[in-house]
Amino acid sequence: MKKNFTIKKFEVLIIGAGGAGLMSAISACDNGLKNVAIISKVLPTHSHTVSAKGGINASLANVKDDNWKWHAYDTIKGADYLADVDAVEILCKSANQAILELEKFGVVFSRDDNGKIAQRAYGGQTLNFGSNQLAYRACYAQDKTGHTITHTLEQQALNRAIKFLNEFFVCDLLIENNKIYGCLAIDLNIGELVVIISDQVVLACGGYCQIYRNTTSSTICSGDGSALVLKEGLFLQDMEFIQFHPTGIYGSGFLITEAVRGEGAYLVNALGQRFMEKYAKNMMELASRDIISQAIAQEISLGNIDPKIGDCVFLDMRHLSEETLVNKIPNVVEMVKKFCGKDVRKDLIAVAPSAHYSMGGVPCQTDCLVLEGLYAVGEVACLSVHGANRLGCNSLLDLMVFGKIVGENLSKNYQRKTTIAEIDFEKTALNIAEQKITKFNLIFDTNNNSIKTQNCYEIKEILHQINEKCLGVYRNKDLLEEGFEVVKDLYKKFKTIKITNKQLIWNEELIEYLELENLLLNSLACYFSAINRKESRGAHFRFDYPNRNDQEFLAHSLVRIIDFKEIKMEFKLKPVKNVSLINELNLDPQSRKY
Repeated sequence: MKKNFTIKKFEVLIIGAGGAGLMSAISACDNGLKNVAIISKVLPTHSHTVSAKGGINASLANVKDDNWKWHAYDTIKGADYLADVDAVEILCKSANQAILELEKFGVVFSRDDNGKIAQRAYGGQTLNFGSNQLAYRACYAQDKTGHTITHTLEQQALNRAIKFLNEFFVCDLLIENNKIYGCLAIDLNIGELVVIISDQVVLACGGYCQIYRNTTSSTICSGDGSALVLKEGLFLQDMEFIQFHPTGIYGSGFLITEAVRGEGAYLVNALGQRFMEKYAKNMMELASRDIISQAIAQEISLGNIDPKIGDCVFLDMRHLSEETLVNKIPNVVEMVKKFCGKDVRKDLIAVAPSAHYSMGGVPCQTDCLVLEGLYAVGEVACLSVHGANRLGCNSLLDLMVFGKIVGENLSKNYQRKTTIAEIDFEKTALNIAEQKITKFNLIFDTNNNSIKTQNCYEIKEILHQINEKCLGVYRNKDLLEEGFEVVKDLYKKFKTIKITNKQLIWNEELIEYLELENLLLNSLACYFSAINRKESRGAHFRFDYPNRNDQEFLAHSLVRIIDFKEIKMEFKLKPVKNVSLINELNLDPQSRKY
């Protein structure tokens, strides 16, 4: 085979440099592994984890009495009973220890007057198994919690001599016979293909909310990990469940953290009414995110809007104290001023639901194992700990708890091979890589005479438009099928595009092409799952099936592409794990009221 690439070898390769990837690498090193690398298309401090603002859950009981079982109850209820209870138990039981470990690492949490870690109320969180009392469970660092955690974890990783392959783009996984051999990537700075050989690979590369234009997710969130798995003909899970954050800044999608409502901000319609009283009279603005997003969509459909401004409602922070604005949510105040030209002390802020978090992703068990040697953790993974709707402040906790578990399992499962076995493994990896490189080279215009009838930018624009229209907060059969057909057509047009720039050094045309492919693949999986889930549950609400159907759909959805040329797909259901040894967590699905 002609060597037109560089080879790198690692005991462990982690794809993604956000909180999930950093914590997995730190845990692997702390459990004895030495040759650990993190590969990412951005620097760790540019990962999407830095944008997590509000907090990280733990039942520390620093404000009111609390219990991890109450946290687990809220997580299961918030998930509309689609979360796997074994994963939820691990998440909530491990939360307090996760906070203590982060503090030991150097995370500077905000403090109360007694010097304890400060905690604030967050949506859908209660005391004593669903009482009307708010739980103060979210630990925070002002309103930049994710930023603080990411920078701290990066320093911890550097201290452990973890290798960083920054500004690489992973094109393909090297999988054969249900076993991982590494990946194929582009070194964007040097401009060359790199075959990375490893028998233990972790997907920690985030979600797919960039399938929408109006999203709180950064532009890097193109569903790279889930697309890598889908391209291998493997199943993805629960892809129809995309959480819309209720308070994205109208017109831009920038997130106004739920912490603002936790500190007492109101939602009002154009008539000045606190409309959440109609939809969640007890929890009001601190109901779960899916409930509030659907309530806002309902208010817009009822016409309770200002037509001069648009399809939005308003966030009222005018009554909040100066101490709260300056010490607890200073970045929100600055962001609103910068992007809206508004003063939260005087003005109402126009907001609307914005795509925020993908509950779906790569299916795995509580050990995060996908197939032999391949793991998934964080937003790219679907354990499923978040079910049909994630509870606010559980995402950062997910990264810490299961990132630690991944590292422990990587160490436990690592076995040093004999020289013969290593040679055979490398030979197989290179054979797979050769096939991938041959396929990769086909996307370039070798004749320099291709006619580009439709470029990537145009296809992405149409994709965003159709997904906003057909795959939003409210869905029905006609909308979903319309969107699915459009995206299938877009994918077929996309496959005719050829890249004219053949250089690999920061080839923006190539990066745009690869990310667009990932967005299209994730969109197809979302549509097909949503069409086949004929009910409303959590973040997935259908006009034509407005009720939850526990008889048929109290189950996870699985979807894969079996024919990429004709876009033929397979859908099936997988039982939810809802039986616990803890009696209080054996919940019968109820109508969700807040």
